[in-house]
Amino acid sequence: MKEQNVQTKGTKRSFIGIVTSDKMDKTIVVSIDSKRMDTLYKKYVTRTKKCKAHDENNDAHVGDTVRIIECSPISKDKCWRLAEIIERAK
Repeated sequence: MKEQNVQTKGTKRSFIGIVTSDKMDKTIVVSIDSKRMDTLYKKYVTRTKKCKAHDENNDAHVGDTVRIIECSPISKDKCWRLAEIIERAK
């Protein structure tokens, strides 16, 4: 039987990604990369997921590495918020 990823109350998911857009007011688009093994070809494939995150002070800019945390829905697309800026773009 497969083990399921069950979350307990109070645990929030967090991801580290790179900001790809900061054109919206108080919103950033974060690109999250993950590597998965392709079942047919047995090669690692990079998969990219884009999430919209709430940035209250408009601190993050394109190219920054950030950590985002799950939160209650802020709008139709936003259910993540900026936790910290890990590294600034050069």
